[in-house]
Amino acid sequence: LSDQDKTTLILVSRPEETPLLEAERSSFELSELCINNQLLIINGILSGASDDLSKKMQDKQQAAIKNIPVGLRKFRTYFLPLRSYNILGVDKIRIFFNNDHYDSIKVATKPKELKQINALLDDIHKTGKKVIFTMGKGGVGKTTIAATIALSLANKGVKVHLTSTDPADHIQYVIQDSEHITLSKIDEKQELINYQNEVLSKVRETMSEEDVAYIEEDLRSPCTQEIAVFRAFAEIVDKAENQVVVIDTAPTGHTLLLLDATQSYHKEVQRTKGETPVSVQRLLPRLRDESQTEVVIVTLPEATPVFEANRLRDDLKRAGINNRWWVVNQCLTMTNTCDSMLLARAKAEMQWIEKVKEISADNFVAIPWVQDVSIEKIGN
Repeated sequence: LSDQDKTTLILVSRPEETPLLEAERSSFELSELCINNQLLIINGILSGASDDLSKKMQDKQQAAIKNIPVGLRKFRTYFLPLRSYNILGVDKIRIFFNNDHYDSIKVATKPKELKQINALLDDIHKTGKKVIFTMGKGGVGKTTIAATIALSLANKGVKVHLTSTDPADHIQYVIQDSEHITLSKIDEKQELINYQNEVLSKVRETMSEEDVAYIEEDLRSPCTQEIAVFRAFAEIVDKAENQVVVIDTAPTGHTLLLLDATQSYHKEVQRTKGETPVSVQRLLPRLRDESQTEVVIVTLPEATPVFEANRLRDDLKRAGINNRWWVVNQCLTMTNTCDSMLLARAKAEMQWIEKVKEISADNFVAIPWVQDVSIEKIGN
């Protein structure tokens, strides 16, 4: 993979700040593995604007492209246009290479009354949930929703701890410590060092140097990092004893690593001579308790995000963890656009909003596309 004559790695991003930052982080991690022959594709660029909303969207995209992260600037970059339809299936891929025809759409197809974010916020407060996750793929708005939930509860006088298990850690950009909110993040490297030091300190009390060397070797395995992160994760959830814990989880794959770790955790701890903390022992029962834990799945009204979110829901179900609420973010159907391209996109959203309605048994809220995704804007 590191042979540039044999391998090209293509990074794909939307023309938005957060996805581009995630692409930069992925690029850096790959570069550390000597996979340096990378290209960047920025997909979904709005080519024209005919009303206020489309102009704001275009300006936002162009600002993200102009301020592309430093780590991506050295790569050859290709730009692909936004299309009026979801590119799903071979036929749509073929059509993609032709001109897009959408001028005939002049009137928005409005969905029936959709529940808005306050329905979710009020329900979480009323039911007294103690552990709240936001889950979904990267770039769908999990961090903003997590921060919105935390701020809403704090404004009602609830003590909240808001944390991130996402390596990208976007929380710091959208919210700051306040009277009722404390912030934290799980730093994987630091948690690994802490765990290694703790185990070695303990085994040195009773073991020979030869045995300690064996344990040191074992502690360098990838499984050890999972254990360390998992312990930190469990300790944060344990804070729910005296406050509400809101957890902005990483994009889907990383989230499932955390959940899967519950199954193998105890065996791995025994193998490396560590101890299972009480917080870990209490974790899974708490996550499976519907009266304590709420998993909010965040998605976009598009094919891939909805498919991935549904797979996440199935995985949660297999782990015995309940999901009730969904958030469909960035809905053009809830705006007053009169731009033909955006009207066509809004029409294409309808089937995916209906799909989420079906999957969630109508337990979902929808949020309109807004230029300013700050928590105050979303919450209002």
